[in-house]
Amino acid sequence: MNTLIERSSDWFERYLVPPLGALASSVYLQAVRDAFIIFTLPLIIAGSLFLIIANPPPIYGLDKWLQPYQNAILVPYQLSFGLMALFLTFGVAYSLAQYRRTEPVQPGILAMVLFLVASMPVNNLSELKLGTILPYFGGQGLLVAILIGILTTEVVRWFRSSRFTIKLPKSVPPNVKRAFEALVPTFLLLTVVWLLEWFISIHTFVDSTGKVQQFTLPILLMEVFKPLVVVQDSYPAALLEIILMMLLWSVGIHGMNVVTAIAAPFWFATLANNATGGHGIVTEPFFHIFAHLGGSGATWPLVIYMLRSRSAQLRMVGKVALGPAIFNINEPVTFGVPMTLNPIMMIPFVLVPCLIVTINYIVFTIGWVHVPVVIQPFTVPLGISGFIASGGDIRGSLLQFGDLALSALIYYPFFKAWERILIAREEAAEQQQEESHKHAQSMPLQHSSR
Repeated sequence: MNTLIERSSDWFERYLVPPLGALASSVYLQAVRDAFIIFTLPLIIAGSLFLIIANPPPIYGLDKWLQPYQNAILVPYQLSFGLMALFLTFGVAYSLAQYRRTEPVQPGILAMVLFLVASMPVNNLSELKLGTILPYFGGQGLLVAILIGILTTEVVRWFRSSRFTIKLPKSVPPNVKRAFEALVPTFLLLTVVWLLEWFISIHTFVDSTGKVQQFTLPILLMEVFKPLVVVQDSYPAALLEIILMMLLWSVGIHGMNVVTAIAAPFWFATLANNATGGHGIVTEPFFHIFAHLGGSGATWPLVIYMLRSRSAQLRMVGKVALGPAIFNINEPVTFGVPMTLNPIMMIPFVLVPCLIVTINYIVFTIGWVHVPVVIQPFTVPLGISGFIASGGDIRGSLLQFGDLALSALIYYPFFKAWERILIAREEAAEQQQEESHKHAQSMPLQHSSR
């Protein structure tokens, strides 16, 4: 059994780790991930709380009492969650500039301006209504935000190191030098994006209400990628994403971060649509809140098993992991059991989330639980998080506990198999230590008898 584990681990390290590691280390994916976490997540979470307040459960007529004030209560939500693409544009440009080791503020500010230019129809801006363009500053504008953020930083960085920039003497203060260095790429990018948006705005389309609207870059991209958005909100896409997450984690790479950097624009577009009455399923809470119970891999039951394990190693890991598991942090489990590069535990580590995603997708599709509408920190404990994510539906909490029971059932035989191996190793090590101790004690006696 030990030989099999060693051979399997060698195979994983040789064939799986290099390509998955290269994917995870992409500077663009890391910049997008950091931008979501640092620049948009706090605003999204805070704004989502106002969405819950504006849509309370029908208890004691609370929903009817708040109905006249709903639009007013939703203002913080619309100007935080609803503007996340604008903030993300700055965040992507800023984070990428930091990875490229260049000044980050100027690319970030310029990227925000370029995003605004790309999102506005080229006409009399005083005639525009905020409500008309607001959807494209939120979830529907995320693809444009990411592309503009990356493009801005790379162009500004290239110009700074090229001869096509304004060079000033060394005696000029650094802030003044940076301002003039950014002048050429700023003018160039503004001109290119403005001309592109002008060309796109010439064309019109008929919206869902039958009204003729001008195209903008976010609207055009959403129309182009609409089939991809529909496909992404499907069971095969959800299954593929969870498999990729868990395969990455199985070789020691943070799978959720990598997949989030790729899929987040589609997740948040679906989530924003849910907030206005949509029925999308594959969103960030679908994975973080309902699939990763106790952390990636739904490892909560393992912590309970380990606390009563006969293996000293597993008991110790269980004690260390109990506190973090309450807040859905399971690195002690992932690297302490370990789950990574462990062919026995990798099977349920991938299988359990896949089954949970399958069952949950069916449950949300049928309508037994309200689809996710609220994003929140992944550290919110089990039970509470399901209630909040589903917009105050207690069935969201019950679904989490059902998933937990399934996880406990599947993990148990694999856990016992791994426990037996560890117990055998510990007993062998203890026996070897005793023999070494006896041998060490006998050495002086043999010397004295001579």
